[in-house]
Amino acid sequence: MQVETVLSDEMRRVAHDLAAESYAVLIPDLFARGSVGALCVAATMRTTVTGRGAAMDDLEAARRRLADRSEVDGTRLGAIGFCMGGSFALLLARTGLYKISAPFYGRPPDLPRSCPVVAGFGDRDVGMRGAPEKLTLTGRAVRRLPIHAEYHEASAHDAHRMVVAFFEEHLACS
Repeated sequence: MQVETVLSDEMRRVAHDLAAESYAVLIPDLFARGSVGALCVAATMRTTVTGRGAAMDDLEAARRRLADRSEVDGTRLGAIGFCMGGSFALLLARTGLYKISAPFYGRPPDLPRSCPVVAGFGDRDVGMRGAPEKLTLTGRAVRRLPIHAEYHEASAHDAHRMVVAFFEEHLACS
């Protein structure tokens, strides 16, 4: 998940890279209910705090759609998200409906119970100060990544390897 108003090249790249590793990928459109405006974005952001709202309903509908596909094992689903989508990936970790969660950024909610989480945060991002520590204290794996203002290929490959290794460890057939 990455909350943007259009499907970006970066979202396509991440989806393509995960599909190349034989993972089924679905990118839900959290703004499909109407025109994207300040109120729509604000409501979606509010959902990252409350855990309730249209965006969570849409994410659950997307999860059910993916889980119902014959080629997908609905008991082995994961969530990955970037920016606001990272907050959603963390919220989904608490639902009991996902085996793993991989947020990149996002404000960590309280995680008294959750599926295994591996998270990536920029090592010099002042805005996320305290977030990696909060996740680490709950026993979640946190990776600090070099922060760049734009796409950085080496960091993207490093993050991809980290996520795929985590997926392989936690989503493998038993």
